[in-house]
Amino acid sequence: MSEQSNLNLSRKELFERACRGEALPRVPVWMMRQAGRYLPSTARSGKASFLEVCKTPELAVEVSLQPLRIRASTR
Repeated sequence: MSEQSNLNLSRKELFERACRGEALPRVPVWMMRQAGRYLPSTARSGKASFLEVCKTPELAVEVSLQPLRIRASTR
C-alpha cells in the first residue's frame, strides 16, 4: 500500500488492519466511555470535558487507572 493511501484509511480499514497486526500510519485508540458513568472521574466532576480527557494524555491515564486504584484500595 502506498504512503498516500496509508494516510487515507477509513476508520473501518484502520481497525481491520490493527486487528491483523499490520503496520499503521497512526495508533488507533478505542475508548469505553460507559465506565465513566459510575466512577468519580475528572470528566464527571466537571474539571474537564470528556473530549478534553480524550485529548490530554495525563487525564486519559488518570481516568483509565481509576478502576485499578479503586479496586486496590478496597482490598
